[in-house]
Amino acid sequence: MRFADARLEPVWERVAEGRRLGRDDGRLLFETDDLLGVGWMADQVKSRREADRVYFVINRHITPTNVCVLSCSFCDFARKKGETGAFEHTIEDMVAMVRDGVREVHIVGGHHPDWPFEYYERMIGAIRAAHPEVQIKAFTAAEIDYFWRRWRIEPKESLARLKAVGLQSMPGGGAEIFSARLARLLRYTGKADPDRWCEIHGIAHSLGIRTNATMLYGHVETPAERVDHLIRLREQQDGSGGFLTFIPLAYQVGTTRLVPRQTPPTDSLKTIAAARLLLDNFPHVEAYWVVLGEETTSVALHFGADDINGTLEDERIQHMAGAPTPAGVAREQLFRMIRDAGKVPVERDALYNVVRVWPR
Repeated sequence: MRFADARLEPVWERVAEGRRLGRDDGRLLFETDDLLGVGWMADQVKSRREADRVYFVINRHITPTNVCVLSCSFCDFARKKGETGAFEHTIEDMVAMVRDGVREVHIVGGHHPDWPFEYYERMIGAIRAAHPEVQIKAFTAAEIDYFWRRWRIEPKESLARLKAVGLQSMPGGGAEIFSARLARLLRYTGKADPDRWCEIHGIAHSLGIRTNATMLYGHVETPAERVDHLIRLREQQDGSGGFLTFIPLAYQVGTTRLVPRQTPPTDSLKTIAAARLLLDNFPHVEAYWVVLGEETTSVALHFGADDINGTLEDERIQHMAGAPTPAGVAREQLFRMIRDAGKVPVERDALYNVVRVWPR
């Protein structure tokens, strides 16, 4: 490989030899204009791990409520109780949302001021009882921390109780960017800070609950803050080892308008590639089609991504922030994203057990 930016040559030497990249390497990955060089390196790493396989899941999003005590300045999703657009689903509503054929239920919502913790236990238990074949992925670390802030239920207890009634994995939301500067600037100081977020994921891992991790990028963060975030995730994985997937989330401008327009596809491709190169201990890196769009998602499968998420019926959070993609897609559309990249579709469950390998 001849790099347009010769500074990438020693980076590739370290990658090829299986040596870990450092902060300076990470900053170079974001600084360089050699997008294809960074992408090629990430594609080599992904291909060693998964060859041409790309994963997807038949899943259903359930958002119990958008009523939230927080006022994060980047969020178009949350509402105050009684505000126009606020909603609260009953447990019966949520049970009825899960249809035949779904393998994963993904549950994330607002920090409701009144719902007791027992309500969430009943929610998980009811879905599990009605649909025992479906894996339940629910509650970000920020929500688990809120259960402690509101009801004084320690994370180890809340996670153990939720696991007992059917919780099997956790999503990676609520991480935003691990930066004290941005927490103050974007007013998300009322939720789990980086230490707490990592602590809760570590507790989940110790209980046998596998989790994902995210990073919200493309707003007012710096490249150095992105690198610090990724390395912090890598260090947590070194310690607790339970992360399955890293999911970079491109900020949706919506009405919050932290920046005038969404970050371009080239930045998303570079972010995915840099993540694959830096997160050497993460099994998977996802190109989340909801925020990227179908075309960029297909290209990202040559930039280190090996997963595109799933059918995502009734996804609310990104779409309420203005994501232009459809709120759910059929299996055939997922096939198209994967096959347009010349890759092999692999249907999985929430824990990456292979359900079926489909023809190229």
